[in-house]
Amino acid sequence: MLITSLLLVAMAQSPSADVATARVAFTKCLHADMKKSLEAKMAPADYETAIKTVCQTERDAFRKAVIALDKASGDSDADAAEDADMQVEDYHENFLEKFTDYTETNTMPAG
Repeated sequence: MLITSLLLVAMAQSPSADVATARVAFTKCLHADMKKSLEAKMAPADYETAIKTVCQTERDAFRKAVIALDKASGDSDADAAEDADMQVEDYHENFLEKFTDYTETNTMPAG
């Protein structure tokens, strides 16, 4: 019985692994949307508005994973939510910056 419990605990994915998996899914989705928006010749101002509405499933999973990790590390609910929101906003700003750079140089991202 004890061995079974230990195996189940060992097999459970850690909160940091959940964050890593969710982060990859979220950024992959943002990258695909950025490329699609570049191909459609979307204006940077329109992309800035649109980026906050795309990849909702992946964004929510990432946000939940960050909150779970932060709470497991002892953060309060409010601090964990604030950190998750800041990380999501950082990705939005990063992809907006990349989008603007690609637009200005009339280039496309690889992949």
